[in-house]
Amino acid sequence: MKSLKLILFALLLVGCAPIRVNYDFDRTTNFSKYKTYQYYGDMKTGLSELDTKRLLDAIDSKMNTLGFEISETPDFLIDIRSTEFQGAPRNTVGVGLGGGGRNVGGGISVGIPVGQSNVNRQITIDFVDEKGKGLFWQAVSESSFNPNASPENREARLKAVVEKVLAKFPPKKS
Repeated sequence: MKSLKLILFALLLVGCAPIRVNYDFDRTTNFSKYKTYQYYGDMKTGLSELDTKRLLDAIDSKMNTLGFEISETPDFLIDIRSTEFQGAPRNTVGVGLGGGGRNVGGGISVGIPVGQSNVNRQITIDFVDEKGKGLFWQAVSESSFNPNASPENREARLKAVVEKVLAKFPPKKS
């Protein structure tokens, strides 16, 4: 029973793993001039076709709430790339051995990895003004990814990534 609780806790922890996002943008950009967007036609997202559709739907929904519209004559284009990579296992079990006597001491400690290594996904989203500035805003997110997740969990995870990525778009003037 105790091991079942431990497994459920570990799954909850992995399911709520943080989404880290780094932002960068051209400080001279007048973001108020951008109202419409479109995606690059030859975009190679690195995601499955279904995950690409889920991601684009999530971006469209969030961009709509931010006041942007998709258009055939856009003010800027969106490019998306992603990569998956194996992370090192975070959980280890420590095994120690020690001894002492007659003013002599010693010890050995070994960390043994437990469980599988994590699969992480990095998604880079670029906003590009092809008529002027070129790349003017970029977000790079990194989060855990379960390749065996259900479609509902994949959709929820991609929505969470988009929410976090677009939380600081457009950037506030400082």
